[in-house]
Amino acid sequence: MSTPYPFTAVVGQDDLRLALLLNAVSPAVGGVLVRGEKGTAKSTAVRALSALLPEVAVVPGCRFSCDPTAPDPACPDGPHEAATGTQRPARMVELPVGASEDRLVGSLDIERALAEGVKSFEPGLLADAHRGILYVDEVNLLHDHLVDLLLDAAAMGASYVEREGVSVRHAARFLLVGTMNPEEGELRPQLLDRFGLTVEVAASREPDQRVEVVRRRLAYDDDPAGFAARWADEEAAVRARIVAARALLPSVRLGDGPLLQIAATCAAFEVDGMRADIVMARTATALAAWAGRTEVIAEDVRQAALLALPHRRRRNPFDAPGIDEAKLDETLEEFAGSDETSGEGPSDDDPDPDPDGPGGGGQPPQDGPDDGSPAGDVPAQGEPSDDGQAPAGQGAGEQAPVRAAEPFRTKTLSVPGIGQGAAGRRSRARTEHGRTTGARRPQGKLSKLHLAATVQAAAPHQRARGRSGPGLVVRRDDLRQALTEGREGNLVLFVVDASGSMAARQRMGAVKGAVLSLLLDAYQRRDKVGLVTFRGSAAEVALPPTSSVDAAATRLESLPTGGRTPLAAGLLRAHEVLRVERLRDPARRALVVVVTDGRATGGPEPVALAGRAARLFAAEGVASVVVDCETGAVRLGLAGQLAGELGGTPVTLDELRADSIAGLVRDVQGTSRRAA
Repeated sequence: MSTPYPFTAVVGQDDLRLALLLNAVSPAVGGVLVRGEKGTAKSTAVRALSALLPEVAVVPGCRFSCDPTAPDPACPDGPHEAATGTQRPARMVELPVGASEDRLVGSLDIERALAEGVKSFEPGLLADAHRGILYVDEVNLLHDHLVDLLLDAAAMGASYVEREGVSVRHAARFLLVGTMNPEEGELRPQLLDRFGLTVEVAASREPDQRVEVVRRRLAYDDDPAGFAARWADEEAAVRARIVAARALLPSVRLGDGPLLQIAATCAAFEVDGMRADIVMARTATALAAWAGRTEVIAEDVRQAALLALPHRRRRNPFDAPGIDEAKLDETLEEFAGSDETSGEGPSDDDPDPDPDGPGGGGQPPQDGPDDGSPAGDVPAQGEPSDDGQAPAGQGAGEQAPVRAAEPFRTKTLSVPGIGQGAAGRRSRARTEHGRTTGARRPQGKLSKLHLAATVQAAAPHQRARGRSGPGLVVRRDDLRQALTEGREGNLVLFVVDASGSMAARQRMGAVKGAVLSLLLDAYQRRDKVGLVTFRGSAAEVALPPTSSVDAAATRLESLPTGGRTPLAAGLLRAHEVLRVERLRDPARRALVVVVTDGRATGGPEPVALAGRAARLFAAEGVASVVVDCETGAVRLGLAGQLAGELGGTPVTLDELRADSIAGLVRDVQGTSRRAA
């Protein structure tokens, strides 16, 4: 077994380490979601935490890690007789992104259940993680139905497996930790809310701290065991502090003053529901226990708010998580009552007033220097000046970026036919979950039984199989897999005209608002998105296909305009993007949204060349929509002609904002030539 990197040797990342330690003290806090760019020690810190957790006592031979002092009465391996438990280290179980539902929750032997009435259960990862850590790297890439199962189990402390009326339940209490890179896509807001705490991590900009990170990592890689030995005393101290905090936790008092501050803070920041209040209360209590106190103080409430509220304040997917600390301090000061537990600091009889010691601010031990550099605001590239002129250095003929108009709600655009892509919420598809539409023989392991079809297949053979009792004699060949239909996510590829003919500020703002609205819809429907822009003499892939609609919105906001209209180049570049993406993900179907006035300029025969490029999409049956941005009393209708060449649907910019967009779904399905 490899030697893990010591938790106390992680440089900086104070908030990350504190959030993990608070959950180790009180798993009821609800887990941690760690957001940050790659290479910021997210996974290293999580894996290192498992070595700090105290050993657990388990019933010998129990696959579900029952506590010998209080065994689970519903344990599938039970009932357990009174016996002396055995000690084992706390486990850290990793859930792969591509795991199946059966791998997560476990599986039942349906054949034995039907024929013999025996609940033969194979435990999954939730059982393995009971009383330990369940770690999900890239949790934002996990299928939604797996995230739902995972978070339900974390909330209830139990896992339920049901197959056609046969059910098994077992305890599943674990510390849930998820890590993610926001550039690869966001979690849905309702899933974000299920994580107790969230932490944003970033690489330090301090040269001294970066040097220390490299020095320690190189030393660990050269001699892992020797490096870990040098940090053994610090690791032992933190392990002992976790044990002491756990023992102290039931004695911590949350007075009326801090509780009022918690409620007032959640109300002031307009968080939805009551989960934030509960999580803040549990976090503040854990902070007090970690600091060695039996009273919750105002500083505990403040720290709890910084960890529990940022991800609950997002009003739409493009809002950056965060919290206004000045507003937080004003709220805490306004509702600081006379309760003796709501003071701003330790009392006179506090045995250790040192804010870095066991009785103080609750920060984990740190040997390396802190990153004290503030995260300054970086101006957006190409931001226009107050007089509306392009900033210095911007190319000739290029106009400053225009802000998007207010986004609006759109109706569904879908790809016709039935696909087999990744689970989502846009187009019809064959999926693992959804409405049952038929049955077939299983190909490989049976995952979802079609009971009626199975009984129908087994019934004619009962006499020949010597059936004598009430039980049905079922064989492997009788089993039938249920066919289910749900929804898939698609690749929505935006091809946006950024030429001079689109550069009128009001028009371009409306165009960006329309695209932003469709991006919001793509986020909610779990699509991948891509952005191709064309202007001047060429087209460029502003954003390769990605699950991060945040990145697409950012690129759209800073999109400059000006120059000629190389429409053919834009279409050809989009066609190439689709070709490459089809090789990477052949099951994901595409919807191309071309945003243009249809004019083509530059080069010989630009209109004819654009028509030939458009017919490539039509020949391959790619579903498409052309958003006609032409304005004015005299209209040439070029966007409509382009839609005809594409085999797609034209819609004006005004219609995109109106209820008439509802007809777009029918038009796309009716005019696209994609085979079902």
